[in-house]
Amino acid sequence: MKTQTNHPQTFRAVPAHSKPLDKVRLEKLLQQQLDLYKSRLLSSGLEYQLAVQNIPLGAHSTFQSFEPYPISIVSAQGAWMTDVDGRKMLDLSMGFGSMLVGHLNPEVVSEVKSALDVGTLYTAPSPISRDAAERLCRRFGIEQIRFTNSGTESTMYAVRTARAYTGKEGVVKVEGGYHGSGDAVMVSTKPSLDKAGSAEAPNSVIGNASVPGESYVVPFNNIQALEKVFSEHANTIACFIVEPVLENIGIVLPDEGYLEAVRELCNEYKIVLIFDEVKTGLTAGPQGAAQRLGVIPDLICLAKSIGGGVPLAAFGGKAEFMKPVTDGRMPHLGTFNGHILAMAGVRAVDKVCTPEALEKAESLNLQALKRIGEVITEYELPAHTVGFGVKGCITWSNKPVRNYRDYKATDFLVAETSFLWSLNHGIMTPPGLDEQWLISLAHGQAEVDFMVNDFTELAKNLRG
Repeated sequence: MKTQTNHPQTFRAVPAHSKPLDKVRLEKLLQQQLDLYKSRLLSSGLEYQLAVQNIPLGAHSTFQSFEPYPISIVSAQGAWMTDVDGRKMLDLSMGFGSMLVGHLNPEVVSEVKSALDVGTLYTAPSPISRDAAERLCRRFGIEQIRFTNSGTESTMYAVRTARAYTGKEGVVKVEGGYHGSGDAVMVSTKPSLDKAGSAEAPNSVIGNASVPGESYVVPFNNIQALEKVFSEHANTIACFIVEPVLENIGIVLPDEGYLEAVRELCNEYKIVLIFDEVKTGLTAGPQGAAQRLGVIPDLICLAKSIGGGVPLAAFGGKAEFMKPVTDGRMPHLGTFNGHILAMAGVRAVDKVCTPEALEKAESLNLQALKRIGEVITEYELPAHTVGFGVKGCITWSNKPVRNYRDYKATDFLVAETSFLWSLNHGIMTPPGLDEQWLISLAHGQAEVDFMVNDFTELAKNLRG
């Protein structure tokens, strides 16, 4: 299968024409934005200096730290945040999907407050945890589920479950794919090209201080490469873990037919297929990416969007593949699993994330994608827009990005400039250079207009 046509349930618009950016102008604009950042965010700078005395990098997750220092937030409501410098900022990050229903969503607040009236932690089964499990199984079309506390835990336990089920140790993952910080999957997340090997048969580049065990890496959207690894190592491979839509390197869409071919190969070689929907989940639609794209995995990992901002994750799937949890081959333990406040978050999100509510948010996202695409075309920028569900991004390349090597060929200098521009002009996007945004249930027409107008001003400055 060789195609560059993205899955019909996804969005990508690449303009027919573009012109290179003036590198001198771009470097000057980047320096201007860096200087502006330092002059406007004085209190964030001070907060950072205080934080680094006790917190490595001044943040509790490494991705939250960036040069020259991160913005420090004091409050959030709906689609907006307020930083320590008193600036109101449009949140387009929304916790990578954790805040899909908006900051301080009234239903989430109500459910959590009600839960506080009866306790916080039972460390025992309860009706509320059983109800939450039923809701997620029904919504995502799975048979059994176990709750954990983070996306890392969910992928870690899914891989362990697959290993126990098959009696094999090998893990296959996609180059550039991120599945949390568990040892088994801290391989080739964003490898340097001098270590990555060939594009068709990438090396397994092990992350710092991780001990992954037997691992194999394949390029996304390359079914031939996957089949080659399967055919050569099927007797040692337990599972293939993959995001159905990659969301760690911007948004990388599956080619039409790719996921279907993956499913067929996993069936043929008796390899457990795990979909990591930690980032997609409800941001992909009312039933998640698997249901929307029409390819059903054996196990699924969930987090972020299912909890309304409360720390929560889960893994589950077909009862057959969850047997190792039941029979003890894969003990799943955790004091805080099924935490009452997290279960309250599940109930609230399940009530709020109706098909109608998500459809409205997605329509706003589609509008943003199209309008920003029009700006890209007008100014002949070497960029294009990509979207899935309520998420979108600007990819700084005039060619589709179908895998990690394509991503590495994008223009990171302009991406960094765009990132700082947004922060300076009142828009919070995810840290890093991946230009991904999320339209939550709290965003409306005014917020879309704000982000489009901001990008238009950036385009004018890029062209002068």
